[in-house]
Amino acid sequence: MSEVRHKVFISYHHTNQREVDEFVTTFDEEREVFITRGLGVEMGQDVIDSQDPEYVMGQIRKLYLKDSTVTIVLIGKCTWARRYVDWEIQASLRSGKTITPNGLLGIVLPSAGKKPTAPNRLRLNLKRKNSDEGYARWYWYPKRKDVLSKLIEDAFNARVSRANLIENPRDRFENSRHCE
Repeated sequence: MSEVRHKVFISYHHTNQREVDEFVTTFDEEREVFITRGLGVEMGQDVIDSQDPEYVMGQIRKLYLKDSTVTIVLIGKCTWARRYVDWEIQASLRSGKTITPNGLLGIVLPSAGKKPTAPNRLRLNLKRKNSDEGYARWYWYPKRKDVLSKLIEDAFNARVSRANLIENPRDRFENSRHCE
């Protein structure tokens, strides 16, 4: 019996494009762990040309998140500073009568260094007060197919088992932050 290949939305900072491409090539195309969805990954660059956050959020949901079930945030040195990462995570965590949130998983890229900074909205979902557990998880870059498969499956299952732990405030980045 083969494992389920979940459709995974990839959120990242464009300065990590080489590592993102390598991650997608390795784990989607070569090892067939997941099926990629994401701005830039599928289309080459950010394709939503607007400064209107509500329009951009709607387009992210409509074009990229609609059939994905897990969002992987690839964490590089400046990922925390990119407004689109915040918006993509926020859109991923939306829920309602007809909307199930995506599972949320952070993967630290090798270039992030020894003390990476998670994007704030991801960090809000890692731990809760008086609890060792949050909705999301984050891990160092996996080397093996079976390890990443288990992480994605855990994030997928969290959509039901840990949905009550989602932290998704309405406020969002208006502009990207400065990062060196």
